Amino acid sequence: MDVQQVIEIREATSQDLSALLVIELQCFHSDRLSQRSFRRFISEKRSDLFVLCLDKEIVGYYLLIYRRGSSMARLYSIAVVPRLQGQGLAKRLIADAEQKALLRHCVLLRLEVRPDNQPAIKLYQKLGYHPFGVKLDFYEDHSDALCLQKQIHHYQAASYTRLVPYIAQTTPFTCGPACLLMAFNYFQPGEFSPEHLEIELWREATTIFMTSGHGGCGPRGLALAAAKRGFIVQIYLNQDGPLFLDSVRSPEKKSVMQRVYQADQAKVTQLGLPLVLTEPDLSLISKLLKDGYILLALISTWQFDRSKAPHWIVICAVDADFVYINDPDVEDIPWLSPTERHYIPVSHHIFNKAFAYGKKRLKALLAIKKV
Repeated sequence: MDVQQVIEIREATSQDLSALLVIELQCFHSDRLSQRSFRRFISEKRSDLFVLCLDKEIVGYYLLIYRRGSSMARLYSIAVVPRLQGQGLAKRLIADAEQKALLRHCVLLRLEVRPDNQPAIKLYQKLGYHPFGVKLDFYEDHSDALCLQKQIHHYQAASYTRLVPYIAQTTPFTCGPACLLMAFNYFQPGEFSPEHLEIELWREATTIFMTSGHGGCGPRGLALAAAKRGFIVQIYLNQDGPLFLDSVRSPEKKSVMQRVYQADQAKVTQLGLPLVLTEPDLSLISKLLKDGYILLALISTWQFDRSKAPHWIVICAVDADFVYINDPDVEDIPWLSPTERHYIPVSHHIFNKAFAYGKKRLKALLAIKKV
């Protein structure tokens, strides 16, 4: 490729259909996009079809597809004519696609690739894409597809002197204690050892029973554990009385959970911990963060892994588009490096759906700050 040639990436128009079909014939032996499909994607509002021009000749393209209500984009197709492959043009297309997805407030960009297409896989991995699954019998010839994804939006931390540290839970039932440890070590770095405290905090805050297996932690128990260690704590709930009772069937288990609630509530009252009955929302979350608190929120994981489990996460920051969280459950986000697990961006739309648990739409928020 001549270094003096002019490279342009622009939005596709109906006048580009013939050139796009030629590229399909040259680049793919099956699973080709038809003229009708290209025409639809040119006019479709939930897709971006851009062409790569070299001295005004169309030599490649990419197609992004968006899903309403989701923070993910899909790189449905990308191609560069064979005679120009290996010269960095695909890399340019991918970079441009990522920028277009960011303009749509997307967090993740996903794609599929044939497992035997090693050059493409190496390029994607070099650009930061990680495998997260396999789609069986995906292509027309019944071959599988390797699924890759990349987090394209990250928290801009330049104006902050210190970030909330990331600490993973080491058991299925200690998400709450792991979140407490993140908050504790934010205010007093290195003073609270996860190895020594994770189970101890759970023992102090557990509801004994919850769903199946070991019980998780309730908001009052977590608040008491934080107060015991010298932190200022505020509790925000949209429901009074014992929580999670509908997650167990046994009357005996319900009775034990009620007794735990009564004991925790008595201690909360005795210590004078603020407990506010309200509907916690993004407005309250933003105010508390500005006041210097770190927040623990109870969510339903349905929006993330189609599991209806209650789960504690840390809310670290909020901006105009995203809520930034630390999720202590490593199994939810295995493709992310430890660094990338800091401040995971979740769109306001998705967060508002996740920030409520169960049929009764329970909302629980803890605000923690050092005295």
